[in-house]
Amino acid sequence: MMYKFQPLLKSTLWGGDKIIPFKHLDLQQERVGESWEISGVKDNETLVSEGPCAGRKLNELVAEMKEKLVGKDNYERFGDEFPLLIKFIDARQDLSIQVHPTDEIAHRQGKPRGKTEMWYIMNSDPDAKLYSGLKQQITPEEYKEMVENDTICDALAQYAVKEGDVFFLPAGRIHAIGTGCFLAEIQQTSDVTYRIYDFKRKDKDGNYRQLHTREAAESINYTVEKDYRTAYEPRKNEGVQLVSCPYFTTAVYDLDEPMTLDYSELDSFVILIAMKGEGTLTDDEGHETTFREGETVLLPATTKEIRVKGSVKFLETYV
Repeated sequence: MMYKFQPLLKSTLWGGDKIIPFKHLDLQQERVGESWEISGVKDNETLVSEGPCAGRKLNELVAEMKEKLVGKDNYERFGDEFPLLIKFIDARQDLSIQVHPTDEIAHRQGKPRGKTEMWYIMNSDPDAKLYSGLKQQITPEEYKEMVENDTICDALAQYAVKEGDVFFLPAGRIHAIGTGCFLAEIQQTSDVTYRIYDFKRKDKDGNYRQLHTREAAESINYTVEKDYRTAYEPRKNEGVQLVSCPYFTTAVYDLDEPMTLDYSELDSFVILIAMKGEGTLTDDEGHETTFREGETVLLPATTKEIRVKGSVKFLETYV
């Protein structure tokens, strides 16, 4: 069996107009900044969109199928909550500068878990930029001063981005998606975000959005690295690993000929996220589904293999 979900479309102050046409949706909604593709976040769970389980919440499936859906180790580790959150994000304006805590720091702060995530840049605007990581050494005290006097961006590494760029964002790394970025995001199931700086913007009611300066100061990893972009060599018709961490492993495939993905030794669900082109997926039990840009498919842990046909570029991620 393969599962597709109804996307949760989030209109935001900074949202754009790329997501609805990208997902081939026939609806009107302004400023869609995020499409939550697969989510087990409380009060934001995605619903199965088709098949015998249509209308069921993701975490209901987990509770019912347990290790058959997510894998034995994953079920022992995460219980009835699905462990990954998958989004498409379209930024018409800069998002706020943020940081997420590690699991350990989140527990200290009374939160269930932290958040590690990654970005895969899709067809963004030519001048799209983002922030990832510190480019100069600062102390927690200097950080607080720079937020106060509007100079925190001076300490951050900024990148002009293009399709295919990858950024891994372990918990503790300061980051912000910039104007013109269109990307796929894979992250731990967590809504813990500490807003560091919001460019002194006001919301529709004329209020500044809340900042979390103290919690963020505790959460930031102040280590400076040379390059925060993930280096990899794109290749046709084979998987190229992008990120492997305790929370997810992600590869990219760019196929124009049929390929069979073998999951017989993997004890985990697998998520496939189509970013370009179209094709079909057929599992080892003979179930078949379409697979085209803007679609996200969840394969249960019982899936032994998937046959992919067509010309399609997609991400594969699992825990």
